[in-house]
Amino acid sequence: MRAKREYRNRDDTEVGVLDTLVGHGEGMTVFELRTRVDVEIDALEEALAGLKEDSLITTTREDGRLVIRPADRVVPDVDDEDDDESLVDRLRERFPF
Repeated sequence: MRAKREYRNRDDTEVGVLDTLVGHGEGMTVFELRTRVDVEIDALEEALAGLKEDSLITTTREDGRLVIRPADRVVPDVDDEDDDESLVDRLRERFPF
């Protein structure tokens, strides 16, 4: 599952983080995100800071670890999921810019 379309016009790293979090329901640590989003740690930290500032992610402490989740407004409803991706979306995924 991917983040809602209205949140896909952000930096590629931020979109990658949102998509990864949306697809992983119970939340993730920074280390888990790092293994799934193929960027340098500094770029990941910058993306997380921007997403947090814009209230697109939430963070909680669970069992002594920081868990990151997408904000509810970022997660598409099952009924709203668009199976027909636009050509631009498909090209963006296939040939990252």
